[in-house]
Amino acid sequence: MKIATITEKLAVEKEMDVSARWSANTLFELLSQTADKYPHQKALTFMLKSGPKDPEETFTWAGLRERVAQSANLFRSLGVGEKDVVAYVLPNCNEAVLTFIAGSTAGIVNPINPLLAPEQIASILRETGAKVVVTLAPFPKTDVAQKVAEAVALAPGVKAVLEVDLKRYLKPPLAWLIPLLRPKMEVKHAAKVLDFNAEADKQSKSLKWVEGAEDRVAAYFHTGGTTGMPKVAQHRYSGMIYNGWCAEYQIITSEDVLLCPLPIFHVFAAYPILMTCIASGAQMVMPTPQGYRGDGVFDNFWKLVERYKASFMVTVPTAVAALMQREVDADVSSLKYALCGSAPLPVELFKRFEASTGVRILEGYGMTETTCLISINPVAGERKVGSVGLPFPYSDVKIYDCDPEGNVITERGIDEIGEICVSNPGVIAGATYIEDDKNIGLFANGTHLRTGDLGRLDSDGFLWITGRAKDLIIRGGHNIDPAIIEDALAGHPDVALSGAIGQPDSHSGELPCVYIELVENATVSDAELLAHLKKHVSERAAIPKYVEITDELPKTAVGKILKNDLRKLAISRVYSAALRQNGLDAAVPLVLEDKKRGLIAQVEANDASITDEAITAALGEFARPWERMKK
Repeated sequence: MKIATITEKLAVEKEMDVSARWSANTLFELLSQTADKYPHQKALTFMLKSGPKDPEETFTWAGLRERVAQSANLFRSLGVGEKDVVAYVLPNCNEAVLTFIAGSTAGIVNPINPLLAPEQIASILRETGAKVVVTLAPFPKTDVAQKVAEAVALAPGVKAVLEVDLKRYLKPPLAWLIPLLRPKMEVKHAAKVLDFNAEADKQSKSLKWVEGAEDRVAAYFHTGGTTGMPKVAQHRYSGMIYNGWCAEYQIITSEDVLLCPLPIFHVFAAYPILMTCIASGAQMVMPTPQGYRGDGVFDNFWKLVERYKASFMVTVPTAVAALMQREVDADVSSLKYALCGSAPLPVELFKRFEASTGVRILEGYGMTETTCLISINPVAGERKVGSVGLPFPYSDVKIYDCDPEGNVITERGIDEIGEICVSNPGVIAGATYIEDDKNIGLFANGTHLRTGDLGRLDSDGFLWITGRAKDLIIRGGHNIDPAIIEDALAGHPDVALSGAIGQPDSHSGELPCVYIELVENATVSDAELLAHLKKHVSERAAIPKYVEITDELPKTAVGKILKNDLRKLAISRVYSAALRQNGLDAAVPLVLEDKKRGLIAQVEANDASITDEAITAALGEFARPWERMKK
């Protein structure tokens, strides 16, 4: 059924309880149901390289079920039980998908971003109590194996490391070169190191135990950390399967092919895409370990659509901006829709994409804490460009003003802005994060997760995100939505992306500033962009006081702009200037992040006679704290 209106969404909910919408109790049971229906259909495809004729590896649904069973049996043989954690630190590859499904079958799976530093990886391994880690074997042009080895040395709870050798995806003569180019690595941890595929080959192709019917926590996901230190959210089977049902019920069929260059350690790829494929029997295609970041992916993207006759492409705003710099140089007539999420898509970019490709964008909204899906623009009926659509069936969205403890002060009316709060099968009320103290004040009236996003519901039930509560620029008590600045820049033909933040100011607390990434070969200047902003930003207080063009904005693996990294740049620049203006031979070369204190400027004094009192005189009027850099 294609839901077009809020009335139809509510009618679906009245038909039956959500628990009756599917019969599978576990992820492996859902996979088995699909494998029984479509045993010989293509399920999962991975390409090490992005060329339209490069080799691939494809599993059928029956083959995927067998390999998942072998992998789950392997984890159980290493001592993993239902409450034990299997972490994986992998780029995209078929083994990452296998580990996700098998890890959540044998125990609790914990995907970890391989771009994190060893200390961050170790922190997550310790926090989740990971017993087994699946990662890469040493391989040219990647340091994932080295970082994980360092992390495991700091996480003594890890008992086994299973290595995936990407060499198996290569054919001669490249495969012959890998042993010569493979980096040597010194292992300083006590965990045993095994070959993932060799060990899985020894296992039975059917599960060696009978799964329980009770719903349980099966996954831990750390948050992206764009506005703070990563936290770990937990997900139950019911929420995971709900994500697959949402799209399968409305739009995806067993005949579809989803081209997904997003990382499988992120909820967007793991739930709305992988779960949907498992629920429907559609094929999921992953080009290169780095997805969109992989060599040649943007240049070859449209040819890959043609190669696989992809009916859906999965994207994020930063990828849309990059694709707009490439010609559509292949037959993309198979494409039905582009599924876009992870961050709000600027309206101008939305229009440019649809005009140049002829492909409709379905923009949606989700987050790690809700096991992803919340809303999407309807497939049938009216789309409202700039909104994130209608809430999915069984997703109850409220717009509240809450006190710090989560008590609702006011429920906002139609088109009134407040905090977006959500209750659905993916929300574990009272226990979203594995750290109890992180759940305090997180739920409106104890039921609806407070997303931290600001938004409104219009008279047709469409949800509009108006900003991030933590991203607001507060200038002398006046709230400025950074989207005002970013949307104005999105309309400039030379701007690919922008990130607006509040930079420290001794008088107003914060002043708006913006960092900009240009399209390739653009020559526009800072001054020209500032003039553009003065013309297109109607709110005078929102016109940035500082504009800087950068080669590339810092982003997460799924394309979210890392606002905290931009804040660090601004603090360093403003504080260093203040120190110089006060005649001090000192600067702030580094800004560190503390879980409780937030961002802390690290002051480096080149003159030993500079006192703390002198530094305080220069920086004391700024809100962010500082400390001397440790030698």
